[in-house]
Amino acid sequence: MITSKDLFSYEHDPKYATPVTYFSMEFAIDQALKIYSGGLGFLAGSHLRSAYELKQNLIGIGLLWRFGYYNQGRDEKNYMKPYFVEKTYSFLKDTGIKFSVIIQGAPVHVKVWLLEPETFKSAPLFLLSTELEENTEWGRAICHRLYDADERLRIAQSILLGTGGAQLLDIIGRTDTLYHMNEGHSVSLNFYLYSKFKDLEEVKKRVVFTTHTPEAAGNEEHAFNLLQDMSFFYGLGEHDVRQLLGMEGNMFNYTLGALRFAKKANAVSKLHGEVSREMWKDYKNICEITSITNAQNKTYWKDPVLEAAFSTEDDNALLARKKEMKKALFAEVADQTGKIFDENVLTIVWARRFAGYKRADLLMRDWNRFLQLLNNAEHPIQVIWAGKPYPFDYGAIDIYNSIIRRSKDLPNCAVVTGYELKLSALLKKGSDLWLNNPRMFREASGTSGMTAAINGSVNLSIPDGWIPEFAKDNENCFLINPAPQSLSHEEVNNIEAATLYELLEKKVVPMYYEDKKAWLQIMKNAAADVAPAFESGRMADEYYKVMFTR
Repeated sequence: MITSKDLFSYEHDPKYATPVTYFSMEFAIDQALKIYSGGLGFLAGSHLRSAYELKQNLIGIGLLWRFGYYNQGRDEKNYMKPYFVEKTYSFLKDTGIKFSVIIQGAPVHVKVWLLEPETFKSAPLFLLSTELEENTEWGRAICHRLYDADERLRIAQSILLGTGGAQLLDIIGRTDTLYHMNEGHSVSLNFYLYSKFKDLEEVKKRVVFTTHTPEAAGNEEHAFNLLQDMSFFYGLGEHDVRQLLGMEGNMFNYTLGALRFAKKANAVSKLHGEVSREMWKDYKNICEITSITNAQNKTYWKDPVLEAAFSTEDDNALLARKKEMKKALFAEVADQTGKIFDENVLTIVWARRFAGYKRADLLMRDWNRFLQLLNNAEHPIQVIWAGKPYPFDYGAIDIYNSIIRRSKDLPNCAVVTGYELKLSALLKKGSDLWLNNPRMFREASGTSGMTAAINGSVNLSIPDGWIPEFAKDNENCFLINPAPQSLSHEEVNNIEAATLYELLEKKVVPMYYEDKKAWLQIMKNAAADVAPAFESGRMADEYYKVMFTR
């Protein structure tokens, strides 16, 4: 059986000697390991890759999803359809560890797999699975679908990650660790720790928390009596939990619970830190909320040929490689949609998790103005959309399908499916302009633009999330000036869409075609500014300095 001593294939750098365990519901480490849905997983994957590169004493704990999030395909009308396909992974190591977790008052049996460091050059990652014959059908279903829509299964997933992960650390002898909750999904681990130490302050010494959600309503919560029935509180009664944490009302909020268990918390950009402190300022007994801006791992995301062209300032090589990367993307577009794109045409990409507030269709808001951009014979553009809505978020799916429907007969517009690591890389490398237009203050960080900039794609963005820390308007990106937030959503959308069109018509598109030198300089400035400031080596180091101190 694997123990804590067997985990690492490298000696730890002494400045990262503090043992840390990183709990996350999803990790995007490699295309071959489909245990993620979107940005939270992309962030966690980059963190583990940089922890490996820096030789940190950090391991991850997650769940081994039988069907993953979902496979994104199309139905007979070409609209999006989720498929749930069983996944198998021969590269995971059977640890020989089995144990049980109490869920709904009964034991659920757990088997533990290990993603070894050398497989994908990441810190060790334990993955818990309930796919065992000893379990009931319901027990096995806990690890079927990431973020299951069934409330009881969703709670059980959190118990497995939090309580089960904490139990595993005791089994392998990693009892001196700091417990890092990446989002509130693993908050149940604190009740397990409290059962051991019988003292809230002793739990706080060992726990830190990262919050990614910029509004109170978006934080997961469930009824106290349901959580009690699910064995979420690890033996504590509802009254004891309320007294311990000062919780009121009928609902237990995961984020609020985490803020009261942790010794320190962080938001994921400076702006998000301000939003989070304002959001929780009226709640007593919460920990300090600082900020550590998210980042992405350059080693994984960079194109070596393009990077060499950047480093030697060889504009001809830069342009040539960019065209090659565009051709690779356009081959995928043609395969999926039957549309042939031109590598000499300005290519705009909107690609990220599909959610209503991200406004994937803002570019289409004034249809006539949108068509004028598309049909400009002198300065043409091409537009590609991609992203995965939550499979039961029918509002987001409707937006996705409406874009498919409206762009169907437009030869220079395409929607591609299968937005996972591989397609994400193709889009970032093959785009000229990376469009990011969420409603202000709704994006905690948003990291896709970082990896786009690494690959020579210029950000056109609302100044939300990480962007204010990076942006030099007209020097390393283009900024969409936000409308007054006191206005209605309808008015804000109209104003910001008009601003977007104005930027494209009068600045961005003309520069791309008429002043290639200026365009290349913005590309080069962005690539220089994004690393190391927004490279995850900086982030992983900062976590040790700010969050992981004893």
